[in-house]
Amino acid sequence: MGIRRSDLQWFKSYLSDEYQFVNVKGHSSQCTRVNYGVPQGSVLGPILFTLYMLPLGNIIRKCSINFHCYADDTQLYLSMKPDQNDQIEKLNACINDIKTWMTINYLLLNPEKTEFIILGPKNLSDALSAQIVSLDGICIAPNSTVRNLGGLFDQDLSFKAHISQACRTAFFHLRNIAKIRNLLSKSDAEKLIHAFVTSRLDYCNSLLAACPESSLKSLQLVQNAAARLLAGTSRRDHITPVLVSLHWLPVDSRIKFKNLLLTYKALHGLAPSYIKDLIVPYHPIRTLRSQGCLWFLELVKVRLEVERLATKPLFYGISSQLMQERPTQFLHSKLD
Repeated sequence: MGIRRSDLQWFKSYLSDEYQFVNVKGHSSQCTRVNYGVPQGSVLGPILFTLYMLPLGNIIRKCSINFHCYADDTQLYLSMKPDQNDQIEKLNACINDIKTWMTINYLLLNPEKTEFIILGPKNLSDALSAQIVSLDGICIAPNSTVRNLGGLFDQDLSFKAHISQACRTAFFHLRNIAKIRNLLSKSDAEKLIHAFVTSRLDYCNSLLAACPESSLKSLQLVQNAAARLLAGTSRRDHITPVLVSLHWLPVDSRIKFKNLLLTYKALHGLAPSYIKDLIVPYHPIRTLRSQGCLWFLELVKVRLEVERLATKPLFYGISSQLMQERPTQFLHSKLD
């Protein structure tokens, strides 16, 4: 891991000779030696936990299953066809190996917080639903929606549940702000709206790039209501001048901006590898006048179907289309 000499000694000193006691109303218990763990809320806690969990990746790789880890959240995912029963068996075997490793290392794999979802067309997902994932003798049936780091994923990736939840939460906070709007200056009201409403609209919004306009309409209604509350205009007034005066991008433009930002970071080595690898620069066979333009991307032929609507390109396809619209400014701009 590249930690050696004095740095390693710092870690050793931090983790050695730890004691803890309980203090209640000025009365302290005897000190007890701490053999495992680190103080909760410490700066090094998340880093040390990540280092402690490193062997978990080797276990999952041996099972030939893709995974992502974020803090104490681990996601396993693999592609399969309805007739590939061995894939579910492989997933169950991997989960059992993880359970064994965690037990040996004083960690708990909680079946109640473990979720299982099948992504794909309804006819194929129904065929796979009969295959059950089990954990410690407890069967885990497929869920129609699962929470992924705050985002709600449904089986057909329409993100209707995510949009509905975001709108419900945003309107709740917007109503509370409206009750005290007369007591706030415009600047303070805008800060509250951005903190409690706009943040909900922007969170994970890059996932919504393939959603139809009808799905994004409810999010736009939330932003319109927030703009009217801040500017003090009525519902009968046209909303576009209000958004322009506030310098607020509409919801669909905010989604495009987020995907362009991710694409820029991927092209300039500022994004994680699992995003950077999705961006494939286009290299023409023949010498062209635009050969030096790295903003032309190859459109990878992978499609995402959202509910029987016309197929929509995934992140890399969307990025390619967006960059064709504004290549020069995008390539030569800098992140400050």
